[in-house]
Amino acid sequence: MEVKDLKPALVWECFDAITKVPRPSCHEEQIRAFLLDFAQKHQIEVRTDECGNVVMTKPATKGHENAPTVILQAHMDMVAEKNNDVQHDFLKDPVQTYIDGDWVKARGTTLGADNGIGMAAAMAALIDDTLVHGPIECLFTINEEIGLEGAQNLGKDMISGSMLINLDSEDDGEIFVGCAGGIDTTAIFTYKKSLAPENFSYMKVNVSGLLGGHSGSDINLGRGNANKLVARFIWECSQKWPVEVCSFDGGNLRNAIPREAWAVFGVQTEHKEALRNALKKYEAEIKNEYKGVEPSLEIAIEDVERPEFCIDSATSVAFVRAIYSAPHGVYSMSRDIIGLVETSTNLAAVKMIEGDKIKITTSQRSSVESRKNDIAGQVEAHFQLAGAEVSHSDGYPGWAPNMESAIMKISADAYEELFGVKPAIKAIHAGLECGLFLAKYPNLDMVSFGPTMTGVHSPDEKLNIPTVDKFWKHLCKVLEKVAAL
Repeated sequence: MEVKDLKPALVWECFDAITKVPRPSCHEEQIRAFLLDFAQKHQIEVRTDECGNVVMTKPATKGHENAPTVILQAHMDMVAEKNNDVQHDFLKDPVQTYIDGDWVKARGTTLGADNGIGMAAAMAALIDDTLVHGPIECLFTINEEIGLEGAQNLGKDMISGSMLINLDSEDDGEIFVGCAGGIDTTAIFTYKKSLAPENFSYMKVNVSGLLGGHSGSDINLGRGNANKLVARFIWECSQKWPVEVCSFDGGNLRNAIPREAWAVFGVQTEHKEALRNALKKYEAEIKNEYKGVEPSLEIAIEDVERPEFCIDSATSVAFVRAIYSAPHGVYSMSRDIIGLVETSTNLAAVKMIEGDKIKITTSQRSSVESRKNDIAGQVEAHFQLAGAEVSHSDGYPGWAPNMESAIMKISADAYEELFGVKPAIKAIHAGLECGLFLAKYPNLDMVSFGPTMTGVHSPDEKLNIPTVDKFWKHLCKVLEKVAAL
């Protein structure tokens, strides 16, 4: 069986079609054209703004024209992550999906169910003539994963509805009514090239096999950070022998916990075997530390030819120390909602860039605005002490829970009527676009829900098939109940 053959048919057919369209963040041209073609094919009214967001509208079922207009919202882009041994061009190649029991997965890449399944549900709602509903607006935003650009720059009068259902959550049986705000902090080290010493032996240390995951929803799971594990080993070596660091590369995206990292560095040849023994000890210690958390963790070392240049000693010492000691993980827990991470920071990526510079990308989140600014300030101060130039993104606001929300009550009642259990009402430690919508439309009444997904923002991403059916039934029931208002 293929993905397009799953039930409910309309949702899975739309999702299958979406997976065939390249749509990494910042490159939504093809998926936008796909949506516009979809609207033309089904004679759906459509409009776009200068930013590239798309809105499609569907008139109410006869007799429900005066019901509140509901906005179904999803984002077009997907996180483009793959395993190092996988050949895949996210700008050209379709995602290779397959069914594994109750799950849909991708071969060696992110699946893009975040937020392709939300897009698919909205598209299915637009073309399913059996639904009972009031007026519907479907909003598809661009570049959510890197800066929430579409929500930030949503055009005037693109939406008119009073209720919004964000289709970008990842847990069946949970309705979200709040989310964290976020900000990115970037540090730049500028180094001088120095000739690599001839009496040194050079090696590449590589950390791989980590689970990674979403830097918001998975940050509390205690998973390893590949950047920090590589830096830690180099730092430990530097406490015993002179070390020359030549290159460092780890992680990719600001909102993904880094799964893989490597560095090339050298020690005096007389210490080469001692270093190899140190790595064996280090690997055993790290695997013990992450026992039960990172089952596939691997740390390897291999000889490499002497490079021509290294990073100058002063910068390499400061840089390695800064990565090793940089804040990463949960900073504080919510005092209002048990089990909710309030504030966190992710040491996301380390890259050598043009101009003899090293770029370090980090991301901070918090449901408390002042705490968000505080942890971003701490990260800034940390890297400033190491001699880096630091800058921040504009950031985005959180979404404060409204426990009097009408759409929240409707959504909770609909779930209980369908499945006989009360859904959990929660806030999420991840960035949703809802906070930005609320800033532009202060009277919007919003919730977020979706089917179960795990491993998002990593090649382990998978989508639970039975919960997609529940998600669709729940969405249809909510639209029906709103239509009755």
